[in-house]
Amino acid sequence: MDILLFLIPMALFLGLLGLGAFLWALRSGQFDDLDGAAQRILFDDDEPPPGDDRP
Repeated sequence: MDILLFLIPMALFLGLLGLGAFLWALRSGQFDDLDGAAQRILFDDDEPPPGDDRP
């Protein structure tokens, strides 16, 4: 029963830490462009990447 005195505050701290990380990511623009990467993969690159010697 004494372990609950340790686990409950630890769980609340970790929950608040996760919420803080989510709010930081939201404010810093991590979720702004959700469709860009999904559409970018559909287009072919015209030039091979540098250092690629294949014909």
